[in-house]
Amino acid sequence: MNITNSDAIAIRYVIERQLEAFQRDDTLGAFAFASPGIQTQFRTAENFMQMVRVSYPAVYRPRSVLFQNIINIHGKITQPVLLLGPDGVPVKALYVMERQPDITWKINGCVLLPVEAEFN
Repeated sequence: MNITNSDAIAIRYVIERQLEAFQRDDTLGAFAFASPGIQTQFRTAENFMQMVRVSYPAVYRPRSVLFQNIINIHGKITQPVLLLGPDGVPVKALYVMERQPDITWKINGCVLLPVEAEFN
């Protein structure tokens, strides 16, 4: 799948808005940026928010955010984002994106990798 500049802007917008929703503890707002599959998996916005709070503190409360170039991993459009977690530890978040039937983008998963892994 080719990604246009407008796709890249839309993808960044979705991730930034979700990060802002986490900062405000806007449970419903953050959940709205998740793909239908993720919403089905977690069933409620509260379940989703609790999972992010516990398992993804760098996403929930990043000290800093740096977007990198979009990549394709096994056919999945992926937005790498460098995050500085609340503990001061840098991580790379790989946001797997999913284009919706209405051509908007939603977040279909996020994997955190230690930044050091890039240098091994």
